[in-house]
Amino acid sequence: MRHFLAAIAFLTRIPVPTTYTFDATDVGKSARWFPWVGALIGVTCLCVYRGLSAFFPASVVAVAIVATETLLTGALHLDGLADMADGFGGGHSREDVLPIMRDHAIGSYGSIALVLLIALKLTALDNLIERHQVAPYLLISPMLGRWSTVFLNVLLPYARRSGSEGAQPGGNVTDRVSWRELWMATLAAALVTALLIQWRGLICWVAVLAVSGIMARICRARIGGVTGDTLGASTELCEAAVLLVPLAMGA
Repeated sequence: MRHFLAAIAFLTRIPVPTTYTFDATDVGKSARWFPWVGALIGVTCLCVYRGLSAFFPASVVAVAIVATETLLTGALHLDGLADMADGFGGGHSREDVLPIMRDHAIGSYGSIALVLLIALKLTALDNLIERHQVAPYLLISPMLGRWSTVFLNVLLPYARRSGSEGAQPGGNVTDRVSWRELWMATLAAALVTALLIQWRGLICWVAVLAVSGIMARICRARIGGVTGDTLGASTELCEAAVLLVPLAMGA
């Protein structure tokens, strides 16, 4: 229970009991629960869809779904996407990229990335709602998006190697994520995906692995590892990829 609450506190703005305090080890071990936190977000978005779809057109419901997820997460992953776009777009070397990503101001690359990503998700959701195909993907996309975070945490080291670069004195969360967390997260996400969309889930996994693999390659080449911003960006891009799968398949 402690690690599940740590995952909720880390990935969302949902209040957890104040009697709990979490350190880097707790958060690292909580990675096994990341897909379940994604499922919790997905269930909330599904409730929004069920509650509004009878009264409003698909485009309005799509906006409400995206707004709900943004509120639940505090725009955590969107912020990571914007910071990564600014850093990778405006920096030429590792020494340029890492400081830019730490800057709280959003530049032109970050703004464009946010606009394009949100527009893509809104368009995909709008079409899936019109086709009455959206329900399972509201659950699967946030689950697989957060699974990609665990995968990249295990696959790559933390890119910030010193205190001046942003490394934490007590150790970084990514250092505490092990293969055990990845296997447990994979089992949870695979089980739900198989139950909800059967063989189509395999295509979703291929899409998420492709996006995660590209992210890993880019991050390794540019900064030598991952940061919180690149993990957040991967979450958003994987979510969008899952939403595009049924559209590409004509489901």
